[in-house]
Amino acid sequence: MSAVSSRLPVFPWDRLEPYKAEAAAHPDGIVDLSVGTPVDPVPAVIRQALAAAADSPGYPTVWGTAALRDALTGWAERRLGAKGLAHTNVLPIVGSKELVAWLPTQLGLGAGDKVAYPRLAYPTYEVGARLAGAEPVVYDDPTELDPAGVKLLWLNSPSNPTGRVLSKDELRRAVEWAREHGVLLFSDECYLELGWEADPVSVLHPDVCGGSYEGIVAVHSLSKRSNLAGYRAAFIAGDAAVLGELLQVRKHSGMMVAAPVQAATVAALADSAHVAEQRARYADRRAALRTAFEGAGFRIEHSEASLYLWATRDEPCWDTVGELSKRGILVAPGEFYGVAGERFVRIAFTATDERVAAAVRRLAG
Repeated sequence: MSAVSSRLPVFPWDRLEPYKAEAAAHPDGIVDLSVGTPVDPVPAVIRQALAAAADSPGYPTVWGTAALRDALTGWAERRLGAKGLAHTNVLPIVGSKELVAWLPTQLGLGAGDKVAYPRLAYPTYEVGARLAGAEPVVYDDPTELDPAGVKLLWLNSPSNPTGRVLSKDELRRAVEWAREHGVLLFSDECYLELGWEADPVSVLHPDVCGGSYEGIVAVHSLSKRSNLAGYRAAFIAGDAAVLGELLQVRKHSGMMVAAPVQAATVAALADSAHVAEQRARYADRRAALRTAFEGAGFRIEHSEASLYLWATRDEPCWDTVGELSKRGILVAPGEFYGVAGERFVRIAFTATDERVAAAVRRLAG
C-alpha cells in the first residue's frame, strides 16, 4: 500500500462508476444528478472581463490586484453585512476545495492536532486533516466538542450535503465556543447565495461575530453563484492575522489566482443580475425535482438551501442508487458524506432543464 493510499480514503466518486455506466445505458441517456457542477453558460459580463485581461504575460500576485481586493471587501460588506473590512481581511484562493484540502497543512497542523467538522460533511474536510497528519473529528454540535487538541473547527452553512442552514444563534454560540477555547474557526459558506426556505447568514455578520473578526474566517466561492467552477475563483475573508500568515505560506508555494480570473471575479462580484437569473433557474429545477421525488416515495429532509435535495426512502443508500440508475438517473449515496448518511441520497439540481424534465418523466413512469 502506498503512503498516499494509507492516509487517504478511497475517492468517493470512483465507487459510483458502475452505477454511472448503468445509468448511461438508458435509451434516452443518463440524467446525472450526482455532482453539483454548473451546466449553464458563464455570464457574458464575466467572459468579457476574462477576455479583456487575456494578455497577462507576467506573474499575478498571490494577494491579488487592488481592484480585486476592493471587489472582495465591497461584496462582503454589501452581501454579508460585514463591517470595516480592509484589504488585509481578504485573500483570493484557487477554488475553495484547494483551501479546504490544504488549510491544515498551511496552518502547520500535524500529529496531535485535531480538525473538527460536521458528522455529515463534504469529504474534503477529512482529507485536509489526513494530508496534514492531523486527527479528523466529527461533531453534531460544535459547542459540545472536547476542546483538547482541537486546532481547527469547520462550520458549513448551508450544508453540503443536507442543505441545512445554521441560525444566527447557532453560529454565534460556535464562534463564542471557539474563541473561549482558542480554536480557529473556518466557516464554509459557499452556498450562501442559494437559500430557498431560509436566509443563510455569514459568521462575518456583526450579529454573529460581535463586530470582531478575531479567530474567524469565512470561505466563499463563485463556482455556484456565477457558474465559475471552471475558473477556480474563490476567496476567504476574516481575521487579518490568520490571512496574513496564509498569504506568506501561499507566496512561498505559488498558490496564485490567474490574472484573467482575478479580473473576471471583479466583474462577477459587481453584477447581481446574473446571480438572480441563475437562482431562478435553480429554483425551477429544484421545485420540479422535489415534486417528482416526493411523488416517487422519497422523503426530503432539511434542503432549505444549497444545490441539493437530501432524500431517503428509508433503505440503504446504495439500494436507492442502484434502482435509480436502472431508470437512467444517477445520484450520490449519502454514505459519501459520513456513516450518518447511509440511508440517504444527495440529489443535485445542476442538470439542464431538458435533463431535469427527463428525470421527472422517468420518476413518474
